[in-house]
Amino acid sequence: MVKKPLYIALLCGVVISSSCNFFFGKKENDTTNEIFEQGKIDPELVPQNVGYVPVLPFFSGFVNPVDVYVGYDEMVYVVDDMGVHVLDQKGTRYRTIAIPGATDVVMDRRLHLYVAGRITQNIGGQDYDLAAVYHIINPSGAGSPVFTDTLIHPAADLSRQQVAFRGADDVAVKFSGLTVLEDNTLYVSRTGPKNDFNTAARPDNTILIFNANGANIGYTNGLNPQTSSLRSCLGVSAIAGFAAPPQRLFGMDKSRDFILCQADTNPSVEFRVLWIKETFDPDLGSRSYGENTALLNFDTSKSNRFLYQSFRFGNPADVYIATDATGYIFVADSKKDSIYQFTRAGIEGVNPPANFPTRKQIIASFGGKGAGPFQFNQPSGISYFKEIVYVADKGNGRICRYKLSTDIE
Repeated sequence: MVKKPLYIALLCGVVISSSCNFFFGKKENDTTNEIFEQGKIDPELVPQNVGYVPVLPFFSGFVNPVDVYVGYDEMVYVVDDMGVHVLDQKGTRYRTIAIPGATDVVMDRRLHLYVAGRITQNIGGQDYDLAAVYHIINPSGAGSPVFTDTLIHPAADLSRQQVAFRGADDVAVKFSGLTVLEDNTLYVSRTGPKNDFNTAARPDNTILIFNANGANIGYTNGLNPQTSSLRSCLGVSAIAGFAAPPQRLFGMDKSRDFILCQADTNPSVEFRVLWIKETFDPDLGSRSYGENTALLNFDTSKSNRFLYQSFRFGNPADVYIATDATGYIFVADSKKDSIYQFTRAGIEGVNPPANFPTRKQIIASFGGKGAGPFQFNQPSGISYFKEIVYVADKGNGRICRYKLSTDIE
């Protein structure tokens, strides 16, 4: 368990009263009273007074929310048992898009929405519940959303064209994560039981790659679907790329690298959050995917906690990469009921303020099981937009929001 990061009353002494009301609500609010009253902190943070503070009110009333995402249209998308809820940044709900078995959501730069879920398909006279990615145009605008080009397993995988339907094995397949690159290329993480190397079909445990038109143009060859390593993809629960909102004409990250989470139930999985690097061979015209060994260089002059520490995570449910100057990496761990923050060098902790007495990163990760403002119950989704961290707190039926204390003006 990660302890609560700091006592909010200390922060209110350095921001004006109106700012406190904006971020924390009025002190008479029950949740705010809890913040002021309980006030337990990580001893490491006592002299530092730097950490994430809640932006109230949290968005509540969801049924098992498992993902949250702020799109290029600057709307907030929340996935729960009812489908995908569309909200503005104040939490006002505009519509709910019904998606069977929805688990993940992402938006490309055309403002097209992709949602991972399930669909019923009739094959050989029998209905099957199969993994699908719904492609939705106009998810938040006037008029109704338009569904187009749904990707359905196994037909969406080019390698399955000559491989017969596998019945229960194909039903067991899940599309577990989504991310979109700068050029609207879609990455879809997939998990499933068939991971043999002696077949024409790609392993179920992989990342499928689709162009903007929905054509399957490849997969992440080079990642091991069976054995845990720095270049494996076992039970992938989430995936994040380096291009993300807000929209901008210049400066979008064109990297084809990504970070994945491995939620495989095998306790021997040592590294559960992996940065996967893409390499392009111009002579062969092919791409391959491998490990980022630079993250094994632990600079203890900067921190004592790192992304690539052995057995660092319990069950990482989601990951997100900030696209602003911080470049922070955020991980939601549903088993440890905590969220973690790292730099792109894999160092845990936020950058210290300019006038800070030490140049070490300041640990800002926090959590622990509960319903308090610094606690979670199975946090399953995480996102970041304009200095605000959004967390889908599944067991508490809410979307929590946080801002770094040094970003409060």
